[in-house]
Order: sequence, then C-alpha cells, then structure tokens
Amino acid sequence: MHRSGLVELEAVLAVARRGSFRGAAAEMGMSTSAVSNAIAGLEARLGSRLFHRTTRSVSLTEAGRRFTDRITPALVEIRRASEEINPQDQSLTGTLRINASTGAAQMIFAPLVLAFVQRHPGMTVDIVTEARLVDIVAAGFDAGIRLEESVPRDMVAVPIGGDQRLVVVGAPSYFEHRLPPQVPGDLAAHACIRLRMSHGGIYRWELERHGESLAVDVQGPLILDEPRMIVQAVRTGIGLAFISEWYVAEDLAAGRLVQVLDDWTPPFPGMRLYYPGHRHVPAALRAFIELIREGVAL
Repeated sequence: MHRSGLVELEAVLAVARRGSFRGAAAEMGMSTSAVSNAIAGLEARLGSRLFHRTTRSVSLTEAGRRFTDRITPALVEIRRASEEINPQDQSLTGTLRINASTGAAQMIFAPLVLAFVQRHPGMTVDIVTEARLVDIVAAGFDAGIRLEESVPRDMVAVPIGGDQRLVVVGAPSYFEHRLPPQVPGDLAAHACIRLRMSHGGIYRWELERHGESLAVDVQGPLILDEPRMIVQAVRTGIGLAFISEWYVAEDLAAGRLVQVLDDWTPPFPGMRLYYPGHRHVPAALRAFIELIREGVAL
C-alpha cells in the first residue's frame, strides 16, 4: 500500500520495533533524518513525547507505549483493507511480517522464504526472531511460526513439514574412552552441553519411552543458548548434546556424530505457521500458505 498519510505512524512502529532511528530508516527505505523529523512532527502535534532518546538507546515512553498499542491493530487493518480491494490477478507487493523462534526461522528460510521471494519478487518478507512468545496481533505481525505446543489455541495453525525429533548425540572422539549411555540414568556419568532457555533457566533433557517420561538434569562444561554453537561444541568431542535432529542430520549421515538413547527420543508434532482466524487473511499470507501446502520438507 502507499504510505502517504501514514508515514509518521509507520515510523513510530518501526522505531519501537528496531529500538533505533537508523534501524527504522533502513526498514522503511528512508533516511534517518526523515524518520526523526516525521516522529518529531507527530510528537509536536500530539503534544506528547513518544520516545526516550539518549546517545545510546531509544525506548518508548509510557505515552508512547499506550499510543503504539492502540495504533498497531488499526494499521494492520488498513494494510489489509488496501490489499482486499486490489485486483486478484495483480502481482503481490508489500511486506509480509512473520515472528518466529530462531530455530524455526532457520528451518524455513531456504525451503520457504527464499522460494516465496523468488516467486513473488514484489514482496518483502520481514522476519523477526525472538525466543519469547509474542502476541502477533498486538505486535503487528501477519503470522507466527513456532512448534505446535507453543501455538496459542485461538489461532489457525498450518503444519510446516512433518514431525520433529530431539536426539542425543556425541562425536566419535568422545566415545573413544567412554561407553555410550544405554538408559537416561547413565547420563549422570557423562559430560553434557546444556541449553539455557529464554527465561534464564537451564533446560532439563526430556526423554520418553513406552509412556514413561523423564526430565533429566544433566551436568557438563558448557551452557549455551544457541543451537548452532551447541552443534559446533559437540563436534569437538567436549560432551553430549540433546538437540533437534534437523541441526545434526548431515553430521549423523556423514559419521561426524553418533546418536545414542535412540529409543528414548520419539518424534513430536513439528512447526506450525499460525495467524488469527477472525481477521481477513492478507493476499501475501494466503500465497505463503499455498507454498507451504505444496509440500515443504524441512
């Protein structure tokens, strides 16, 4: 949609998302001074300051937070109303905003996102990754992508790929002087690479077999919060890792890693794209869903 008349409001939301005028300017394709002037003009007319500004950071004031909470849903509806009146055979243009976990974004990037922008060159896909689950409607996203267990119950969910699985793996060098664990209790004698969750806690390895579920508090020399760093560490033989099979499939196939406790790591429902069902579905999101339903192998 054309931004005339809405530039100031779009600029406020962009600065709030990016936490900086420079980042907002890059997102909007404007100069930093133009974004700053647009917001300054809006603040002058409103008679209220929307942002705290320092030399190092930009953050919403309380008035700014209330303002963005109110205008975000309205701007989403304006964008969607504009798309509704466009001729159906017109090439897709605009921006598709998706919120996803880092792992989900990495998994869908090549098979979905790159294919989508190649098919619809007039589109921009804006992916924001964060560990915490956000309200995609209030935050102005068209859709979210998470594991099925994290999708809010009031959302429409579209499966992406098949089931997923967490696996326990180690490098061959790690097992040169150690026996592989046969049951979860054996992990107490092994060095394990642990995962720090977004809330700050340490993930307990969740294992299951024949209806028996265990949450094992493992120990080891490393605590990390990024899956690719965990993969890099486990390859060196430092310890065992419990990680999505997607990250280590090539390593397992090539023999760089070895899987253990296989019968304790069953598959579970995988990724879902989700969006509010009570609202008009934008044309870009419909096209993205069509691409998913053509069959995506993650």
